[in-house]
Amino acid sequence: MAKDNRFPKPKPLTSHGPARIIAMCNQKGGVGKTTTTINLGAAMVEYGRRVLLVDFDPQGALSAGLGIIAHEGQTIYDLMLKSDLDPNDVIRHTKIDGLDVIPANIDLSAAEMTLVSEFDRERILKRILKKVSANYDLILIDCQPSLGLLTVNALTAAHGVMIPLAAEFFALRGVAILEDIIRRVQSTLNETLTLDGVLTTMFDSRTLHSREVMELLHQKFGKKVFRSVIARTVKFPDATRVAEPITSYAPTSEAAESYRTVARELVDRRCAP
Repeated sequence: MAKDNRFPKPKPLTSHGPARIIAMCNQKGGVGKTTTTINLGAAMVEYGRRVLLVDFDPQGALSAGLGIIAHEGQTIYDLMLKSDLDPNDVIRHTKIDGLDVIPANIDLSAAEMTLVSEFDRERILKRILKKVSANYDLILIDCQPSLGLLTVNALTAAHGVMIPLAAEFFALRGVAILEDIIRRVQSTLNETLTLDGVLTTMFDSRTLHSREVMELLHQKFGKKVFRSVIARTVKFPDATRVAEPITSYAPTSEAAESYRTVARELVDRRCAP
Protein backbone atom coordinates (compact mmCIF):
# COMPACT_ATOMS: atom_id res chain seq x y z
CA MET A 1 0.00 0.00 0.00
CA ALA A 2 1.17 3.56 -0.72
CA LYS A 3 2.30 5.42 2.36
CA ASP A 4 -0.01 8.13 3.72
CA ASN A 5 2.17 11.26 3.77
CA ARG A 6 -0.25 13.62 5.53
CA PHE A 7 1.85 13.46 8.69
CA PRO A 8 5.65 13.59 8.84
CA LYS A 9 7.77 10.75 10.13
CA PRO A 10 8.53 11.44 13.81
CA LYS A 11 12.02 12.70 14.50
CA PRO A 12 14.34 10.32 16.38
CA LEU A 13 14.45 10.89 20.13
CA THR A 14 17.77 11.87 21.72
CA SER A 15 16.67 10.46 25.10
CA HIS A 16 13.84 8.40 26.54
CA GLY A 17 11.23 9.10 29.20
CA PRO A 18 9.39 10.17 31.16
CA ALA A 19 6.43 8.63 29.39
CA ARG A 20 3.27 10.31 28.27
CA ILE A 21 0.38 8.13 29.46
CA ILE A 22 -2.76 7.61 27.37
CA ALA A 23 -5.88 5.77 28.52
CA MET A 24 -7.53 3.90 25.65
CA CYS A 25 -11.11 4.11 26.77
CA ASN A 26 -14.61 3.17 25.63
CA GLN A 27 -17.22 1.55 27.82
CA LYS A 28 -18.61 -0.33 24.83
CA GLY A 29 -16.79 -3.53 23.92
CA GLY A 30 -15.97 -4.65 20.40
CA VAL A 31 -14.91 -1.25 19.07
CA GLY A 32 -11.27 -2.11 18.34
CA LYS A 33 -9.86 -0.71 21.59
CA THR A 34 -7.46 -3.56 22.34
CA THR A 35 -6.51 -3.92 18.68
CA THR A 36 -5.70 -0.22 18.62
CA THR A 37 -3.67 -0.37 21.83
CA ILE A 38 -1.52 -3.22 20.51
CA ASN A 39 -1.00 -1.88 17.01
CA LEU A 40 -0.55 1.77 17.90
CA GLY A 41 2.06 0.69 20.45
CA ALA A 42 3.85 -1.46 17.89
CA ALA A 43 3.77 1.35 15.32
CA MET A 44 5.28 3.78 17.82
CA VAL A 45 8.10 1.30 18.45
CA GLU A 46 8.87 1.33 14.72
CA TYR A 47 9.50 5.06 15.12
CA GLY A 48 12.04 4.46 17.85
CA ARG A 49 9.78 4.96 20.86
CA ARG A 50 9.88 2.75 23.94
CA VAL A 51 6.34 1.68 24.74
CA LEU A 52 4.67 0.01 27.71
CA LEU A 53 1.20 -1.47 27.28
CA VAL A 54 -0.90 -1.94 30.41
CA ASP A 55 -3.57 -4.63 30.18
CA PHE A 56 -6.24 -3.20 32.48
CA ASP A 57 -9.08 -5.48 31.41
CA PRO A 58 -9.85 -8.72 33.32
CA GLN A 59 -10.50 -10.43 29.98
CA GLY A 60 -6.76 -10.18 29.31
CA ALA A 61 -7.26 -9.79 25.56
CA LEU A 62 -4.23 -7.55 25.16
CA SER A 63 -1.97 -10.03 26.94
CA ALA A 64 -3.29 -12.91 24.84
CA GLY A 65 -3.01 -10.82 21.67
CA LEU A 66 0.74 -10.59 22.23
CA GLY A 67 1.23 -14.23 23.16
CA ILE A 68 1.63 -13.63 26.89
CA ILE A 69 0.35 -16.36 29.20
CA ALA A 70 -1.02 -14.12 31.93
CA HIS A 71 -1.79 -16.86 34.46
CA GLU A 72 1.93 -17.62 34.67
CA GLY A 73 3.61 -15.03 36.86
CA GLN A 74 2.37 -11.83 38.42
CA THR A 75 -0.01 -9.32 36.85
CA ILE A 76 -1.34 -5.80 37.25
CA TYR A 77 -3.68 -7.16 39.94
CA ASP A 78 -0.70 -8.16 42.09
CA LEU A 79 0.76 -4.69 41.67
CA MET A 80 -2.49 -3.09 42.79
CA LEU A 81 -2.67 -5.27 45.90
CA LYS A 82 0.99 -5.14 46.91
CA SER A 83 2.41 -1.64 47.17
CA ASP A 84 5.93 -2.99 47.77
CA LEU A 85 5.96 -5.06 44.56
CA ASP A 86 8.34 -3.67 41.92
CA PRO A 87 6.55 -3.15 38.56
CA ASN A 88 9.79 -4.13 36.80
CA ASP A 89 9.30 -7.64 38.19
CA VAL A 90 5.87 -7.86 36.56
CA ILE A 91 6.62 -6.29 33.17
CA ARG A 92 6.95 -8.83 30.33
CA HIS A 93 8.96 -8.25 27.18
CA THR A 94 7.28 -9.10 23.89
CA LYS A 95 8.80 -10.47 20.69
CA ILE A 96 9.11 -6.85 19.56
CA ASP A 97 12.09 -5.07 21.04
CA GLY A 98 10.94 -1.90 22.78
CA LEU A 99 7.36 -3.08 23.35
CA ASP A 100 6.64 -4.28 26.90
CA VAL A 101 3.46 -5.34 28.69
CA ILE A 102 2.05 -5.41 32.20
CA PRO A 103 -0.34 -8.35 31.81
CA ALA A 104 -3.78 -8.99 33.28
CA ASN A 105 -6.04 -11.97 33.79
CA ILE A 106 -9.43 -12.71 35.30
CA ASP A 107 -8.08 -12.02 38.81
CA LEU A 108 -8.38 -8.32 38.01
CA SER A 109 -12.18 -8.66 38.06
CA ALA A 110 -11.97 -8.82 41.86
CA ALA A 111 -10.12 -5.50 42.11
CA GLU A 112 -13.13 -3.25 42.53
CA MET A 113 -14.37 -5.27 45.51
CA THR A 114 -10.93 -5.85 47.00
CA LEU A 115 -9.85 -2.22 46.79
CA VAL A 116 -13.12 -0.58 47.80
CA SER A 117 -11.80 0.31 51.27
CA GLU A 118 -8.24 1.08 50.15
CA PHE A 119 -6.98 4.59 50.94
CA ASP A 120 -6.69 6.82 47.87
CA ARG A 121 -7.83 3.88 45.75
CA GLU A 122 -8.35 5.99 42.62
CA ARG A 123 -4.61 6.73 42.41
CA ILE A 124 -3.21 3.21 42.76
CA LEU A 125 -2.36 2.82 39.07
CA LYS A 126 -0.83 6.30 38.98
CA ARG A 127 1.58 5.33 41.78
CA ILE A 128 2.49 2.09 39.97
CA LEU A 129 3.24 3.77 36.64
CA LYS A 130 5.24 6.56 38.27
CA LYS A 131 7.85 3.93 39.21
CA VAL A 132 8.51 2.95 35.56
CA SER A 133 7.61 6.08 33.61
CA ALA A 134 11.25 7.11 33.18
CA ASN A 135 11.95 3.92 31.19
CA TYR A 136 9.40 4.61 28.44
CA ASP A 137 8.29 7.29 26.02
CA LEU A 138 4.66 6.21 25.85
CA ILE A 139 2.40 4.16 28.11
CA LEU A 140 -0.95 2.97 26.71
CA ILE A 141 -3.58 1.66 29.13
CA ASP A 142 -6.10 -0.76 27.63
CA CYS A 143 -9.16 -0.04 29.79
CA GLN A 144 -11.96 -2.50 30.39
CA PRO A 145 -15.31 -1.77 28.69
CA SER A 146 -16.97 -0.33 31.80
CA LEU A 147 -16.78 2.85 33.87
CA GLY A 148 -15.94 1.56 37.35
CA LEU A 149 -12.97 1.97 39.66
CA LEU A 150 -10.46 0.51 37.21
CA THR A 151 -11.35 3.00 34.50
CA VAL A 152 -11.25 5.87 37.01
CA ASN A 153 -7.76 4.67 38.00
CA ALA A 154 -6.69 4.74 34.36
CA LEU A 155 -8.08 8.24 33.80
CA THR A 156 -6.44 9.48 36.98
CA ALA A 157 -3.06 8.07 35.91
CA ALA A 158 -3.25 9.35 32.33
CA HIS A 159 -2.22 12.57 30.67
CA GLY A 160 -4.71 12.01 27.87
CA VAL A 161 -7.65 9.89 26.72
CA MET A 162 -8.05 8.32 23.31
CA ILE A 163 -11.48 6.96 22.38
CA PRO A 164 -11.55 4.25 19.68
CA LEU A 165 -15.05 4.31 18.25
CA ALA A 166 -16.49 1.91 15.68
CA ALA A 167 -18.16 3.52 12.67
CA GLU A 168 -21.59 2.28 13.77
CA PHE A 169 -24.53 4.26 15.12
CA PHE A 170 -24.87 1.88 18.05
CA ALA A 171 -21.29 2.62 19.09
CA LEU A 172 -22.14 6.31 19.47
CA ARG A 173 -24.52 5.52 22.30
CA GLY A 174 -22.95 5.97 25.67
CA VAL A 175 -20.16 8.32 24.57
CA ALA A 176 -21.89 11.10 26.50
CA ILE A 177 -21.60 9.00 29.67
CA LEU A 178 -17.88 8.51 29.07
CA GLU A 179 -17.47 12.26 28.50
CA ASP A 180 -19.21 12.88 31.83
CA ILE A 181 -16.83 10.51 33.64
CA ILE A 182 -13.86 12.28 32.04
CA ARG A 183 -15.18 15.66 33.22
CA ARG A 184 -15.69 14.31 36.75
CA VAL A 185 -12.15 12.96 36.87
CA GLN A 186 -10.85 16.29 35.57
CA SER A 187 -12.69 18.19 38.31
CA THR A 188 -11.76 15.92 41.23
CA LEU A 189 -8.74 13.72 40.50
CA ASN A 190 -6.80 14.83 37.42
CA GLU A 191 -7.36 18.40 36.31
CA THR A 192 -4.77 18.21 33.52
CA LEU A 193 -6.43 15.22 31.78
CA THR A 194 -7.11 15.98 28.12
CA LEU A 195 -9.12 14.31 25.35
CA ASP A 196 -6.40 13.47 22.84
CA GLY A 197 -8.89 12.42 20.23
CA VAL A 198 -11.47 10.04 18.83
CA LEU A 199 -10.24 7.34 16.44
CA THR A 200 -12.72 5.89 13.97
CA THR A 201 -12.36 2.11 13.66
CA MET A 202 -14.09 -0.57 11.59
CA PHE A 203 -14.72 2.02 8.90
CA ASP A 204 -16.08 0.95 5.51
CA SER A 205 -16.01 3.78 3.00
CA ARG A 206 -18.32 1.83 0.68
CA THR A 207 -21.27 2.13 3.07
CA LEU A 208 -23.44 5.17 3.65
CA HIS A 209 -23.75 4.06 7.27
CA SER A 210 -20.02 4.46 7.96
CA ARG A 211 -19.86 7.80 6.19
CA GLU A 212 -22.86 9.14 8.13
CA VAL A 213 -21.33 8.06 11.44
CA MET A 214 -18.08 9.79 10.49
CA GLU A 215 -20.02 12.97 9.73
CA LEU A 216 -21.75 12.80 13.13
CA LEU A 217 -18.40 12.32 14.86
CA HIS A 218 -17.02 15.44 13.20
CA GLN A 219 -20.13 17.39 14.19
CA LYS A 220 -19.76 16.31 17.81
CA PHE A 221 -15.99 16.30 18.32
CA GLY A 222 -14.68 18.56 15.56
CA LYS A 223 -10.89 18.58 15.31
CA LYS A 224 -10.65 16.00 18.08
CA VAL A 225 -11.51 13.33 15.48
CA PHE A 226 -8.34 11.78 14.10
CA ARG A 227 -7.93 12.28 10.38
CA SER A 228 -6.48 8.77 10.31
CA VAL A 229 -9.11 6.03 10.01
CA ILE A 230 -8.91 2.29 10.69
CA ALA A 231 -10.77 0.29 8.06
CA ARG A 232 -12.55 -2.99 8.69
CA THR A 233 -10.38 -5.92 7.55
CA VAL A 234 -9.90 -9.65 8.15
CA LYS A 235 -6.21 -9.00 8.76
CA PHE A 236 -6.81 -8.05 12.40
CA PRO A 237 -8.38 -11.38 13.48
CA ASP A 238 -5.61 -13.19 11.59
CA ALA A 239 -2.92 -11.24 13.46
CA THR A 240 -4.67 -11.90 16.78
CA ARG A 241 -4.73 -15.62 16.02
CA VAL A 242 -0.93 -15.71 15.75
CA ALA A 243 -0.49 -13.26 18.66
CA GLU A 244 1.30 -10.54 16.69
CA PRO A 245 0.70 -6.87 15.93
CA ILE A 246 -0.48 -6.24 12.41
CA THR A 247 2.70 -4.23 11.79
CA SER A 248 4.81 -7.38 12.01
CA TYR A 249 2.25 -9.97 10.86
CA ALA A 250 1.37 -8.12 7.65
CA PRO A 251 3.80 -5.18 7.54
CA THR A 252 2.93 -4.03 4.02
CA SER A 253 -0.84 -4.25 4.47
CA GLU A 254 -3.22 -1.30 4.44
CA ALA A 255 -4.10 -2.13 8.07
CA ALA A 256 -0.48 -1.87 9.22
CA GLU A 257 0.04 1.39 7.36
CA SER A 258 -3.16 2.77 8.91
CA TYR A 259 -1.73 2.37 12.40
CA ARG A 260 1.58 3.90 11.36
CA THR A 261 -0.45 6.88 10.16
CA VAL A 262 -2.23 7.08 13.52
CA ALA A 263 1.15 6.99 15.27
CA ARG A 264 2.45 9.83 13.11
CA GLU A 265 -0.70 11.86 13.68
CA LEU A 266 -0.47 11.29 17.44
CA VAL A 267 3.06 12.73 17.42
CA ASP A 268 1.99 15.52 15.06
CA ARG A 269 -0.74 16.46 17.56
CA ARG A 270 1.94 16.47 20.30
CA CYS A 271 0.05 13.78 22.16
CA ALA A 272 3.14 11.53 22.07
CA PRO A 273 6.88 12.27 21.99
